[in-house]
Amino acid sequence: MTARWYGDRALLLDTASPLGLAAAVVLAAPVGLVEVVPGAASVLVSFGGSGAAAAALAGLLSLQPIETAAAAVEVVLPVVYDGTDLGEVAVATGLSAEQVVARHSAGRYVVAVTGFTPGFAYLTGLDPVLHLPRRAEPRTVVPAGSVAVAAGWSGVYPRASPGGWHLLGRTATVLWDLDRDPPALLRPGVRVRFEPVR
Repeated sequence: MTARWYGDRALLLDTASPLGLAAAVVLAAPVGLVEVVPGAASVLVSFGGSGAAAAALAGLLSLQPIETAAAAVEVVLPVVYDGTDLGEVAVATGLSAEQVVARHSAGRYVVAVTGFTPGFAYLTGLDPVLHLPRRAEPRTVVPAGSVAVAAGWSGVYPRASPGGWHLLGRTATVLWDLDRDPPALLRPGVRVRFEPVR
C-alpha cells in the first residue's frame, strides 16, 4: 500500500483491497477522521485538519484490510451468452465465441464500486484476455440486463441506457428495484458469478 497527499487534509491510499482497507480505517477511527471513501483501487481518507492527517499517516500505512459483511455474499447471475458483440470480442481476443463465454463465466468477480446509473456495478476479476477498450462508437440504447465488458471491467446494465461496453449476453435478474431493501442487488464487496444458461 502507498499513500499520497490529497490536499493538506486528506490521504489517498492505493491498495488492492479498497473495501477491506476502508473498513479497517473506520474500525481504527483515527483522531480527526471525517470521511472514508473507497474507490476501485484506492481509499480516500479525509481529516478535520492537516495535523490530524499527518499524525494518522503511519498508522494508516500499517493497517491490514479486513473482511466486510458484503464479502460473504455471492450473487449468481444466469446469463444467456448471445450478445451483439460476442463475435467481435472473439475476433479481437483471438478466441472462439465458446472460449470467450468460458473465460467470462469462469471469473470470480467482486463489486469494486457502483455508479454510472443506479444499480450498475463495476466488477473486478475479468480474465486479462478479455480486457478490451470501450467501443469506438457507444450505443444510444443498451437493453436492461446486458452483460458486458470494457477496460478491464465486467458489468450488467440494470436498465436500458446509453453505453459503450462490449455486449456478451443478457440476464433476466433484476439488479435495481426500489421495492427491495436495499434496491441494488450488487453492492461494493459482493462477489458475483456468471452462470451460462440456454
